[in-house]
Amino acid sequence: MTLSVRVIPSNGVSQNWHLVEAFIKSAEEKFGGAEYTTEQIKVYLVQGQWMLLVAVDEDNEIQGAATVSFINYPNDRVAFVTAIGGKLVTSQDTFKQMSEILKVNGATKIQGVAKEAIARLWKRFGFEEKAILVETKL
Repeated sequence: MTLSVRVIPSNGVSQNWHLVEAFIKSAEEKFGGAEYTTEQIKVYLVQGQWMLLVAVDEDNEIQGAATVSFINYPNDRVAFVTAIGGKLVTSQDTFKQMSEILKVNGATKIQGVAKEAIARLWKRFGFEEKAILVETKL
């Protein structure tokens, strides 16, 4: 299966939400609700604050989706993967496509929080473990 990674612009999120919502919800559930709900993710996407990426197959069927926020630091613009589900970054080709899209949007680094199994998978794409995020509620 050959996948093409594409951007869904903010004005197309509402029309395509039913096609990507399950991928986003799956990613959110794996992190126990993380910092935002699926509905809040949609709001960020519709408002254009975050980017929606999809992986489509030869039949133009969506096989995976990711959301990305951008964080500007003095020396880097980080594309932070806020949610990813389905088949998006599963091969060198899809990772390269995603990387090119993020570079065109000014990114100099890609970051994300990942469980151990995904961190192992993404090491194949050059990711390094920089830190382990832990937290407690106050």
